[in-house]
Amino acid sequence: METIILKADKNNIKTVTDKAAEIIKQGGLVAFPTETVYGLGGNGLDPKAAKKIYEAKGRPSDNPLILHISSPEQLTPLVKEIPQSSKKLMEHFWPGPLTLIFKKSDRVPLETTGGLDTVAVRFPENYIAREFISACGVPIAAPSANSSGRPSPTRASHVEFDLKGKIDMIIDGGHCEFGLESTIVDLSSDKPCLLRPGSITVEMLKDVLGDIDIDKAVLTKLENGERPKAPGMKYTHYSPSANVIIVRGSDENVIAKINSMIAHMDKGLKTGVIASKETKDRYRADEVLVTGSRQDPAEIASNLFKMLRKCDYHNIDIVFAEGLPENELGLAIMNRLKKAAGYEIYDV
Repeated sequence: METIILKADKNNIKTVTDKAAEIIKQGGLVAFPTETVYGLGGNGLDPKAAKKIYEAKGRPSDNPLILHISSPEQLTPLVKEIPQSSKKLMEHFWPGPLTLIFKKSDRVPLETTGGLDTVAVRFPENYIAREFISACGVPIAAPSANSSGRPSPTRASHVEFDLKGKIDMIIDGGHCEFGLESTIVDLSSDKPCLLRPGSITVEMLKDVLGDIDIDKAVLTKLENGERPKAPGMKYTHYSPSANVIIVRGSDENVIAKINSMIAHMDKGLKTGVIASKETKDRYRADEVLVTGSRQDPAEIASNLFKMLRKCDYHNIDIVFAEGLPENELGLAIMNRLKKAAGYEIYDV
């Protein structure tokens, strides 16, 4: 399969999105930019398109897909009810990096929801994404546009590396602003529950809702046999080929521990460190990959997946990552790092 790659901006957006919409209407797949990461889109109401998405990604079919809409009005036909709590969240955070889970209507096929009776829905802020979805005329089912388990793509080149020849088209809209997938909140039961942290933080959600549960999968690994309620909960995610190890503690202890572990590594292995600007010059690794400043967690979040992908570009065998406090945006960053590391963590 030939994969068409077209750059989109405000000057040519209609031409690009009209072409992409034709592919969707014919049952094809299109990768497109959002404010979080690039999504791999197909017709969210077509079971065959959902199957194609799973096949292109190599994604387990019990891992739910998120439906993307271009206006809040598109939500009503997709769900059985819209709770008051969801109306509050939509008023504050839509359009934006927030996915909400509802009880699904019969219109949404089980192939899209991973067999669940709930559906995840998002109204993205990115103007290219919204123009694309609007041109399609249907909700777009879209997980991240990467091979399953790999770091999520924040640039069109990342999508091309993973999926060229497997999908019909890539819309190149430049670098994604936030760099981490959307926050996911389950509204299908009595009390709202955070299933995946993101740029909309727990603290921000509590300011609107007053209280919210946090699913155990946010902090710990689901056991075998436990079914994921949302994308990114069960399987190892965001992983480069390199073995990722997290080291948490005070700056001095973390630096000392990582340098000690590097010193005792097999000399044939190439080592890397994912570090902050404040500590980058203190490591003895073959490669030091800088995510950003500790004073700017949004910068770190925006660059995290890019640095995880660089591990492969630099042929790194083992990469050590500095841990961060798990509050505000740090919770989302650490959630992704823990999954990339398969929960291999040293506390020092």
